[in-house]
Amino acid sequence: MNDTERPSTPRHAIIIGGSLGGLFTAITLRAIGWTFDIVERSPHELDSRGGGLVLQPDVLAALRFAGIRIPDNIGVPSADRIYLDEHDEVVYRNFMPQTQTSWGMLYTLMKDTIPAGQIHTGEEFVGYEPGNKGKVRAFFASGRSAEGDLLVGADGPHSTLRELVLPDSAPTYAGYVAWRGLAPELRVPEPVRRLLEGTFGFQQGPGHMLLEYMVPGEDGSVKPGERRWNWVWYRKIDADTLKSVLMDRNGHQHGFSLPPGTAKHEYTDALRADGRAMLAPAFQELMAATDDIFMQTIQDLQIDQMVFGRAILLGDAAFIPRPHTAGGSAKAAANALALALALRNHQPGIDASLQEWQQQQLDAGYRVTDSGISMGQQIMGL
Repeated sequence: MNDTERPSTPRHAIIIGGSLGGLFTAITLRAIGWTFDIVERSPHELDSRGGGLVLQPDVLAALRFAGIRIPDNIGVPSADRIYLDEHDEVVYRNFMPQTQTSWGMLYTLMKDTIPAGQIHTGEEFVGYEPGNKGKVRAFFASGRSAEGDLLVGADGPHSTLRELVLPDSAPTYAGYVAWRGLAPELRVPEPVRRLLEGTFGFQQGPGHMLLEYMVPGEDGSVKPGERRWNWVWYRKIDADTLKSVLMDRNGHQHGFSLPPGTAKHEYTDALRADGRAMLAPAFQELMAATDDIFMQTIQDLQIDQMVFGRAILLGDAAFIPRPHTAGGSAKAAANALALALALRNHQPGIDASLQEWQQQQLDAGYRVTDSGISMGQQIMGL
């Protein structure tokens, strides 16, 4: 059958990765009539990662395209961007309204629309091969295989699919990390709440920068008193020291991030001590109100190919924008929505549509990652 003809059964995608990129892909393909299965290597729910994020238009566009109702409590608005000095004085203020949400809010919003039988957890993708009549077959460590019309690698910075198709391509460490925390609103002293309410706040110094903004509570509440302050402190760590920092308190070596509750106390205690010496009093209070500090390394990744026959890479499996762009989830959403639009009619064919999609997304990927690298170098003095 020519792939420009409408099949008697829906097209089917095998999506590797059950985080935001995989979910965006699933809901947007579903909107154009495709079926899908999501394969996630972790056996556990991915419901507490990442902390806060800025709610970008690309995310909202993907949700609307997928027919997902955007709830009133999806985020917490801010109006002003402010910079504090070491004495809590506002040295710069600019009106720049936006909305902040949490990783968990977006994850749950999308995942709750997907039947449990379409998400296969605890299953490791190990390889693939072209199938018959334009199909592709994926293989898993369990011995199971699955066939579809498209294999989507949405499995993050350390993508197995990318390792297979681009074995010489891997993320590179940018020389600094993001220490992160979430402080319950009412644990923060009232004078600090008055100062920071409705702001996206920053403090920048030689070789470091801290930012804060408010996000929904752990249960998704945006009611005053039930929200959380998300803070991120960018700090330099040399590559040799980084390996030790990524060894968690239970002796497990992590590759690129430390989830909440795993960082060694010697490092988080040292970070808190640095905060008391370096940060504005308001930001010291945010750290003091935070139980679990977690960490992610800042990485760079750019590739020059996203389509490999009927296998494709998207989201952080293809390009990793630095957090300064606030573009990680937005890029994944934009990749997924553009894919669905390209495949909606697949004229002159799925393969030609994938090539057109690839060119657009490569251009966008380079723009956002180049921008993030430039911002990071300015901020950190690297």
